[in-house]
Amino acid sequence: MEIYAVGGAVRDELMGLPLKDRDWVVVGATPQDMLTRGFTPVGRDFPVFLHPQSHEEYALARTERKTAPGYTGFAFHAAPGVTLEQDLVRRDLTINAMARDAAGAIIDPHGGRADIAARVLRHVSPAFAEDPVRILRVARFAARFADFTLAPETLQLMRSMVAAGEVDALVAERVWQELARGLMEARPSRMFAVLRECGALRRLLPELDALWGVPQRADYHPEVDTGVHVMMVIDMAARLGAALPARFAALMHDLGKARTPADILPRHHGHEAKGVALIEPVCERLRVPADCRDVARLVARFHGDMHRVAELRAETKLTLLERCDALRRPDRFELILLACEADYRGRLGWEECDYAAAAEWKAALAAVRAVDAGVIAGATAEPKNIPANIARARVEALRMMSSKSASR
Repeated sequence: MEIYAVGGAVRDELMGLPLKDRDWVVVGATPQDMLTRGFTPVGRDFPVFLHPQSHEEYALARTERKTAPGYTGFAFHAAPGVTLEQDLVRRDLTINAMARDAAGAIIDPHGGRADIAARVLRHVSPAFAEDPVRILRVARFAARFADFTLAPETLQLMRSMVAAGEVDALVAERVWQELARGLMEARPSRMFAVLRECGALRRLLPELDALWGVPQRADYHPEVDTGVHVMMVIDMAARLGAALPARFAALMHDLGKARTPADILPRHHGHEAKGVALIEPVCERLRVPADCRDVARLVARFHGDMHRVAELRAETKLTLLERCDALRRPDRFELILLACEADYRGRLGWEECDYAAAAEWKAALAAVRAVDAGVIAGATAEPKNIPANIARARVEALRMMSSKSASR
């Protein structure tokens, strides 16, 4: 029995990156051999075991054969006679198809080290085309390794897969899983650039793909193109260290601009409400988690108002805070503000601008929360008047806050 470190751990070690998870391949063993050594079985489709002490995953070397469309249509074969080279050839990219033996020697049958040096993402073999998830994975790796390029032959293969309908067989949960991971990378825009270049974005997120070529006012958006703007926004959200709900909201915030009538372009009156209506089917189709969906809806609806907080009346500010449920969910309101900051600064030449609106909204929320609703309720003779009296006090607190700000 021989054990090899494989995949991402070998790649990251060669690139000098911190190691996250380590995966292992076992050659020359049977499931019973693993059980005898105290390993715990966890694999359903093929034999994978957890180490009794480290709990890292050890998979028996295996081959696979395509049996049906989609990413689940495979038959796996794991046996003591399967070699390391047979196991590695089924992997997606050359940089992920390397192994390290117990003595530390690198096994690299497909040129992974050379592609790391050349900063190239390249598929290992024609078997790449059998699994549509690999399109998403390559796009995600492009977002993680922002200085890597995509090999032309790999891009062409991905285009052929899209044309063959392989992407249409992906299940929603797996698409969301890969998109969410890509959004959390350092340069999420590169994921969508790759998906768009191979044609997959049009199939997976047509609402987003429709934004390229839609013009905006150059005085507010020097980058002009809406698709370019959204990519700048998600990269800014990554730069700000935003959590996933804020990054997803940044991705979705301007969908409504694709529905703007041509005769009013480059203005986009009412795009916020149109965007909310488009977010709903996206979230339903991709099974997007509720926290991401809710932040995305609120950002799409209110990002314009968030930016112009200084122009809003106190009553309007209170209404917006209430509609965002900011008093009960201040942490979520922080995510909304972060996505709005990414939108504001995700414009050509605006990247280093201060987003003063965030501080003003935080001050507004603090002023409203400082109003003692219990005291007001106790001093109100008619219970039916309590909500109106509380609202009146909150509006007055916002007016006082605005007056103090103006006098500084």
